[in-house]
Amino acid sequence: MNQVGKQEHILVVDDEDRIRRLLRMYLEREGYKIDEAEDGESALAKSMETDYDLILLDLMLPGTDGLDICRELRRKKATPIIMLTARGEEANRVEGFEAGTDDYVVKPFSPRELVHRVKAVLRRSSATAFLSTETETHNVLVFPELTIDHDAHEVRAGGVEVALTPKEYELLYYLASSPDKVFTREALLRDVWNYEFFGDLRTVDTHIKRLREKLNRASPAAAAMIHTVWGVGYKLEVPKE
Repeated sequence: MNQVGKQEHILVVDDEDRIRRLLRMYLEREGYKIDEAEDGESALAKSMETDYDLILLDLMLPGTDGLDICRELRRKKATPIIMLTARGEEANRVEGFEAGTDDYVVKPFSPRELVHRVKAVLRRSSATAFLSTETETHNVLVFPELTIDHDAHEVRAGGVEVALTPKEYELLYYLASSPDKVFTREALLRDVWNYEFFGDLRTVDTHIKRLREKLNRASPAAAAMIHTVWGVGYKLEVPKE
């Protein structure tokens, strides 16, 4: 259960019945409501029909694979996705993040660790909803061409609402909370991804790229606020009048 008493609804997608049963057991023990899918087609249909709080998505599936599902889902929804895969190579991780996944777990994995990752992703995605229902404050960051309503978890660029994944939103809000401050990739991995000792720095680059692309479709001026500081990292630069 989250802080407002809502039972989170999770879709577990894996072609191995043993893994689905294992994940169901551990997640139901934590109070989550679980649906299952064993192939890409049924997973995509269920994820489009139902507004899940999180999807655990195996990369290698019969028919439509996890990357294709992730890309298709991202055209319509910002549902948090944790990718499960037996392939741990760096290129596969980057490919998953480019497709829009929020986290990445390599098989074989510890079920307890996976539950911890699930809780972390759900906590990040639901925190602002809790603020908007439990407090009367209205936390809004306003810049030229860009507005971030943190309580409503809403981003507008050029007056147009922009749909972001939880991780994209968290990255943008983190940069926007300290405008004109330069953050290294290592610092962003530590503070946004909670990676203390490891992490692929290209994960940051991939999310910055996706964030710029989404903002640019609504307002090129808003997208241009995210600056690359070569050899260092990134910052959100406020236009000087």
